[in-house]
Amino acid sequence: MLENIEEMVQGFETGRVTRRQLIGGLGAMMMSAMVAPTGAFAGPATEGTSSSTLRSVGLNHVALRVPDVARSREFYQKHLGLEVLRSGDRNSFLSCGGNQFIALFRSSQAGLDHYCYTVEGFDAGTTVAKLDKAGLKPERHEDRVYFDDSDGITVQITGEWDDYPGPRP
Repeated sequence: MLENIEEMVQGFETGRVTRRQLIGGLGAMMMSAMVAPTGAFAGPATEGTSSSTLRSVGLNHVALRVPDVARSREFYQKHLGLEVLRSGDRNSFLSCGGNQFIALFRSSQAGLDHYCYTVEGFDAGTTVAKLDKAGLKPERHEDRVYFDDSDGITVQITGEWDDYPGPRP
């Protein structure tokens, strides 16, 4: 799934994919992840997975930069049936069902801000230490941890909602 996300973002950044196509594709991937049985994307164990830095258990959310938060919010409500969790002039958080959501942040340029994985046993301090040891230069913002992937796309790490220390979006 990560390869598909990277391919879609690259298509958007090079102009081959429109903003609506990007958002629709990311939404479809999130929806398919929601209805897939637990572990459906894990596949058979491969070399390196048992010693991975972290263990993702799902895609938590996708955050987009949009010029007009209200317009984008209305688009997702109308065409994908997303429900508003919280909204304001500068941002909006829309439920994709389950514990997944899409975040919209006002910006002069439309694009991907970051995407977030839920990982097993999340603890911000421990996560920062593991990512730092792996050479990924993480940044901690309270209970949120961010780092760039190999292509410079920002990744956020969080835990299960039941273990999440902050307010839900």
